[in-house]
Amino acid sequence: MNVFKDFRTLIAARLDALAADGVLPEGLDYSAITVEPPRDASHGDLATNAALVLARQARRKPRELAGPLAEALAGEPAVAGVEIAGPGFINLRLAADYWRERLRDVLRQGTAYGDCDIGAGQLVNIEFVSANPTGPMHVGHCRGAVFGDALAALLKKAGFAVSREYYINDAGAQIDVLARSAHLRYREALGEDIGDIPPGLYPGDYLKPVGADLAATEGACWVDAPEASWLALFRGAASEAMMTMIRDDLAALGITFDVFFSERSLAANGRIEKALAALADKGLIYEGVLEPPKGKLPDDWEPRPQTLFRSTRFGDDVDRALKKSDGSWTYFAADIAYHFDKVERGFYQMIDVWGADHGGYVKRMKAAVAAISDGRASLDVKLCQLVRLLRDGQPMKMSKRAGSFVTLREVVDEVGKDVVRFIMLTRKNDAPLDFDFVKVTEASRDNPVLYVQYVHARVCSVLRKAAEEIDTSRLADAALGRLVHEDELALIRLLAGWPRLIETAALAHEPHRVAFYLYDIASAFHGFWNKGKEDPGLRFIMAEDVELTRARLALISGVATVIASGLELMGVEPVEEM
Repeated sequence: MNVFKDFRTLIAARLDALAADGVLPEGLDYSAITVEPPRDASHGDLATNAALVLARQARRKPRELAGPLAEALAGEPAVAGVEIAGPGFINLRLAADYWRERLRDVLRQGTAYGDCDIGAGQLVNIEFVSANPTGPMHVGHCRGAVFGDALAALLKKAGFAVSREYYINDAGAQIDVLARSAHLRYREALGEDIGDIPPGLYPGDYLKPVGADLAATEGACWVDAPEASWLALFRGAASEAMMTMIRDDLAALGITFDVFFSERSLAANGRIEKALAALADKGLIYEGVLEPPKGKLPDDWEPRPQTLFRSTRFGDDVDRALKKSDGSWTYFAADIAYHFDKVERGFYQMIDVWGADHGGYVKRMKAAVAAISDGRASLDVKLCQLVRLLRDGQPMKMSKRAGSFVTLREVVDEVGKDVVRFIMLTRKNDAPLDFDFVKVTEASRDNPVLYVQYVHARVCSVLRKAAEEIDTSRLADAALGRLVHEDELALIRLLAGWPRLIETAALAHEPHRVAFYLYDIASAFHGFWNKGKEDPGLRFIMAEDVELTRARLALISGVATVIASGLELMGVEPVEEM
């Protein structure tokens, strides 16, 4: 139950009644009406702009219109107080019994509390990670992986039909470099002293097993053979081995995909030609010469005729090339075909999760999606900023080409999947993030994952202890009217905000809001716990008052339920002991 959405429906009904009574004109447009938490919590529980947005239509002053609406709302059993504020805002304070019933909702629905249908089963394709299959994943990939997976879970809880997709970049020059690097390790496995790894090849030891496997299966027949004869074989074997490694790394992080889509298949199946033919039929491809790039010209730039896509028609800065000078397709051409394929599979809502270094690619890709779908499809590109690895405040260097980078798997093995996933969501995706191996495992309030996890574990501990003395079953039927302390009601209000949080975070594509919300609940819980240390009357277990004890156990059980629901979205296990 979304309190804010329900009250918006109630306000619309009261406005209809006022119109039927002739107090207001009929046919007013309610679309701009909002019901939100007031900026200052002391003003109440809800605030609506209804009188402000309807005033012009009704040809009334906002406060004049607010009067009869406030009076109508004051008669609602759930409303304890109404106030007209400022130019015409209406602030509502809800009855304590109303909030207590929301706690019953939590207890009856369990971790399904907050599920909603705003997605209405709409298909959403989320493509994330998509690391080049040239080596193990590093921490930069990790952030995009966690973000994409948590966003997929969030959208699913909001009622969308989500497909998680990984785009395998198994075409292009980097795969040829991978094949040559694997061939070098293959020769090494056969006993050759290869010396230092030549510049331009991948130097990591992760290719040694690939070389050894090829030596075992192929023998020495490719040692002195011309590159053209073995390149395809080594390319396929090496990229497949890298994808196996990547899948294992993702599994360690608790991430699986519904679809692995091969870039190479686009060319093999004629999908690039098909997609570009569709654009050509719309007059969106032409032969032309691009203006020189601004600033210092690259040494190899020359004004030459090119096959171009009219991306400027769809908001891009310049038209974009589709063919290289050697006649092969550009990466952009393949990306157009890939998104064209998504549209043909029925995905009109697409989310791509990219690294921050791809920011300059966003406009052209959005232009392409608009063109191939005639404006029917939407593409939201979420850029994930870099992760800075630290150990007790000191930077850790990483360089993929040098083979000395810190892998995702090393991070997960050292601090655990749950810590990695939670920390990766403690900042908005486009904000830089520091990951300090010492701080993320220390037991302090500054460590958000332990701070939140401890609440769930502590509640479980209290419930186990209480069960030794009293009946802790059917807590949804407890006498919740005994919860009268302001901190108790404040906790319930926080829990009741979970459905709204799900809807707003899902629509904004911002799973980090879940981490922030869980931290707020944890802070409120710990604060109430600490007051119980000073005031025995606020403790959760009151041996002399079973009814009050059951009510407070219901409250903290509701806290644990919502925390478990939030952690589940983040892919983090809600532990019962710490």
